[in-house]
Amino acid sequence: MTRRVLVLGTSGKVGRHSSRAFEAAGWEVRRYDRGKDVLTEVAKGCDVIVNGLNPPNYHNWKTLIPQITKEVISAARDAQATVVLPGNVYHFGDQPGLWSETTVPDPVSRKGEIRLAMEREYAASGVQTIVLRAGNFIDPDSHDCIMSQIYLRDIKRNKITAAGPADTRQAMCYLPDWARAAAALAEKRAELGQFEDVPFKGHTLTALDIKNGLEKILEHELKVVRFPWWLFTLTAPFWELARELNEMRYLWNTDHQLSDTRLRRLLTGFEVTPLDTVLRKMLPK
Repeated sequence: MTRRVLVLGTSGKVGRHSSRAFEAAGWEVRRYDRGKDVLTEVAKGCDVIVNGLNPPNYHNWKTLIPQITKEVISAARDAQATVVLPGNVYHFGDQPGLWSETTVPDPVSRKGEIRLAMEREYAASGVQTIVLRAGNFIDPDSHDCIMSQIYLRDIKRNKITAAGPADTRQAMCYLPDWARAAAALAEKRAELGQFEDVPFKGHTLTALDIKNGLEKILEHELKVVRFPWWLFTLTAPFWELARELNEMRYLWNTDHQLSDTRLRRLLTGFEVTPLDTVLRKMLPK
């Protein structure tokens, strides 16, 4: 029996890795070109839609996220398809701890409120939705993820950059692992409820963990330095990305990790890529 998945945003991180993972799992993968295709048309005959669409650099989330949400829900409803959605941790707010599917949402940012409203729209839509929730994505294919742009921005000068306290834990996710889990959950969709919130623990890391791991690989000492938030504060009035990043600064000061209890119940035996391998992949060539 043919299993067909429509991947949205294939030029981006989530879409690119999802396409590979579903193909490796034996799915027929359709790709959506937002500039050319009509979503409801290209979704016909698809069993699953992976929503990898996301406005780059947080651009105009207030308008674009609801618009994308309505389009995806409409296409999934017409196709009777399941939506796999990359969730994040923004709606948890700034209370440290172990965050899970039972943690009460308490967003403290506009983006947290927007994402929470988006998820609630999926939950109320009647479309089966699997939210696979992760922290900061680690993308071995590009240099525009948090690992490269912040932690390793000065690695060639033997420095690890910390955007918050160096010992504050952050939820992080190696994207090939997330995509494998998404494909595996899609296989089990008949056993799942109409709306599933599945935290993906991935790797829980501090800046010191990254420093220690890379020191073993590189065989020399590294220095931890602070991220230049002052520059983003200075440029925020005329630089959209700086404004949006400043709003999320609280997360770097909020010690947190994601629970893996739900995922392990659903995907027995699933293992993430070892941290040593992840760090080696992320070192600049």
